[in-house]
Amino acid sequence: MNIEQIYTGCLAQGAYYIESKGEVAIIDPLREVQPYIDRAKNDNAHIKYIFETHFHADFVSGHVTLSKQTDAPIVYGPNANPSFEAIIASDGQEFQVGELTLKVLHTPGHTMESTTYLLRDASGKDYAIFSGDTLFLGDVGRPDLAQKAADLTMEDLAGILYDSLRKKIMPLSDDVIVYPAHGAGSACGKNMMKETVDTLGNQKKMNYALRADMTKDEFIKEVTDGLLPPPKYFPLNVKMNKEGYDDIEEVIGRGTRALAPEEFEIAANETGALVLDVRHQNEFIQGHIPRSIFIGLNGDFAPWVGTLVADTKQPILLVVPEGLEEETITRLSRVGFDGSIGYLAGGFEAWKKAEKEYDTITSLPAERVKEDINTKKVPVFDVRKVGEYQSEHIIDAHHTPLSMLNDHLAEFPKEAPFYIHCAGGYRSVIAASILKSRGFHNLIDLAGGYAALKKAGAEVTDYVCPSTL
Repeated sequence: MNIEQIYTGCLAQGAYYIESKGEVAIIDPLREVQPYIDRAKNDNAHIKYIFETHFHADFVSGHVTLSKQTDAPIVYGPNANPSFEAIIASDGQEFQVGELTLKVLHTPGHTMESTTYLLRDASGKDYAIFSGDTLFLGDVGRPDLAQKAADLTMEDLAGILYDSLRKKIMPLSDDVIVYPAHGAGSACGKNMMKETVDTLGNQKKMNYALRADMTKDEFIKEVTDGLLPPPKYFPLNVKMNKEGYDDIEEVIGRGTRALAPEEFEIAANETGALVLDVRHQNEFIQGHIPRSIFIGLNGDFAPWVGTLVADTKQPILLVVPEGLEEETITRLSRVGFDGSIGYLAGGFEAWKKAEKEYDTITSLPAERVKEDINTKKVPVFDVRKVGEYQSEHIIDAHHTPLSMLNDHLAEFPKEAPFYIHCAGGYRSVIAASILKSRGFHNLIDLAGGYAALKKAGAEVTDYVCPSTL
């Protein structure tokens, strides 16, 4: 028996490769499927089944392409209604993979088709569960993503999830291994652990949602409390996962068109494409194409694109470090953004050499602005998450979370200068690029973010542990 968790950090997503006696099952694959095919070939094995735990909202799965290339059937649990051919398994149905058995445990609540797969070893012993978004480490799947499709409130779904956990998962042995679909950083839950594998027994001790004495009403209240609005691209990804999509090689082929500066400029004007700059934030600060948006590859690239761009059909032109064109397009396609139509040949340096207009961002170190901040001479805007701000922030700083920046535009000064910061510098430059594209050119980025400001002696509120908020 060979079980491999294939974890993609920028999506906080776990896919799974399970092999026994030359047969392979893949669970929740990423969109680029060649690595799974190559791995099976190296193991002298063939992919027998592709299991999907549910219709994913935060990424586009590779199930359709992988099935096309391997002839392996796609398996969903009860209530699934994809547009393509698939096995819609019944609750309790079993699938053989070599000497192993995968049993379908229908666990609705996150969505109505959500399914956990119970793996039994060659002796028939319960060994592991692949819990999708039903059970995370330290949390459970949010119950508000399927309410429109299922005509149920999130409270209804939370109650259904409570029953699923207590009837299907909690009765299992404590030594059963839990392999979830996501870890810390995913928007599919609220407060997941940084670990990506655990035992069910430990989760029964650590996970608030698995308390043995928890009532259904208590569960509903705790699971639904504090849920932020889901990113706007989530329903679009669900649609792609249910109805199908272009093969990723087609998407890459469309996007890897090298455009000279003049061609790039014409394409931007004619198509209305978003110019997306994925370089390091320090490079963007020093020079960028006017009205371009920065979302760097070195951070949570794909989730921020999905959160801030929202429209997956938006045409995109890329400014990208040389050699990273295909990686950028691949990472965009993972969250359903298939609209890349080309990239700037020679990168931003080629734009400058062509003597095209470019813009910069004023960025100052914390030591230089500490007095301005402490004397309240210049307003400060904090774009960190709600929990980060509530835990500790610059005294009198305005809170404008990056994910909701467009809802706060009226709060920014039109003419007078203002400072903007995040935790370390990545998110504040994203925010700065969006604000500049909206006509705010009076902003000043605070280099090094909150950490640098606090170290320099800026006045901050008393620290509150996030777990007590």
